[in-house]
Amino acid sequence: MARRYDTNDATDRVTGLREAASAVRRGELVVLPTDTVYGIGADAFAAEAVGDLLEAKGRGRNMPSPVLIGSPNTLHGLVTDFSELAWELVDAFWPGALTLVAKHQPSLQWDLGETRGTVAVRMPLHPVAIELLTEVGPMAVSSANLTGHPAPEDCDAAQQMLGDSVSVYLDGGPTPGIVPSSIVDVTREVPVLLRAGSLSAEELRKVVPDLEVAN
Repeated sequence: MARRYDTNDATDRVTGLREAASAVRRGELVVLPTDTVYGIGADAFAAEAVGDLLEAKGRGRNMPSPVLIGSPNTLHGLVTDFSELAWELVDAFWPGALTLVAKHQPSLQWDLGETRGTVAVRMPLHPVAIELLTEVGPMAVSSANLTGHPAPEDCDAAQQMLGDSVSVYLDGGPTPGIVPSSIVDVTREVPVLLRAGSLSAEELRKVVPDLEVAN
């Protein structure tokens, strides 16, 4: 049976983060608040757990899970051919609502779905998420909804959809907004905006003036 903890309560927060970290290490699923919407997460390096995540959402391998990290330094072990422009985007907008699609290290033993050698990675601006990510390392995290349903702004909505497929729910109250992160592809010489979300092309071009926008 799923357990739920109120992270706005000091005691519950400590217990909840400890239980969530233990669940992730056991290959189980957790729901956590982020700065955009609630996410469902698993150990990024536990292929079976990531498969369970996709199954819980009703999502196919053709829609691989993004990865959340707790520090920009973690990128060094995850990505390759990361350009100076990509680092400038990290410096300007992380932690925050910017997801970067980069080439992942070919030596990594993970299976996030059909990624074609890339990974969508982000550092969220949320203390609970960062604390959990710092404790357990990179997590595969997708919005905590059934595919085709609205992304949840609160823990109630996530739990109603996902139920006991998740071991631990971390309830941080309503999220700041439901606008998703912006997604920028940094695998090419000139970064390309794949999805405009919290950050507009105009804001991103203050850092990368030559930013292209996908059709």
